[in-house]
Amino acid sequence: MRHPTWTISELSREFGITPRTIRFYEDQGIVSPAREGRNRVYATRDRTRLKLALRGRRLGLQLAEIVTLINLYDRSHASTTAQLQHYAQVLDNHRQKLEQQRHDLDETLEELHRQQAECVALLRSRQAADLAAVHHPVSDALPVFAK
Repeated sequence: MRHPTWTISELSREFGITPRTIRFYEDQGIVSPAREGRNRVYATRDRTRLKLALRGRRLGLQLAEIVTLINLYDRSHASTTAQLQHYAQVLDNHRQKLEQQRHDLDETLEELHRQQAECVALLRSRQAADLAAVHHPVSDALPVFAK
């Protein structure tokens, strides 16, 4: 019985990525396609590993974390409980990091709003002063004997 296989073009279309992205994951050891002449042929294992890598990327995980998680799932002798515990820990660490980044962004945005409000107030003040100067030309400020 022949197992299903995919070409690089088929996987690119299926996952909405470029062949170059798939070759990158090949360079990283995530997928290991067989060769039929000059063509890469991807097996079910490669497709699954690519899918997991893309899922990890969407979550914002580092490549090293993605590789570790994928390799955990490849080990048939590894405990499913241990795999899930490790995955839960990776997700928790990543969530905490993202929450800290969100907090930092919120603080930065608040500071930007404050600075922008001060800038706008100063700009309005300057514009009002400039407008007042136009209504009172310099000649109005000259001494009486010069008029």
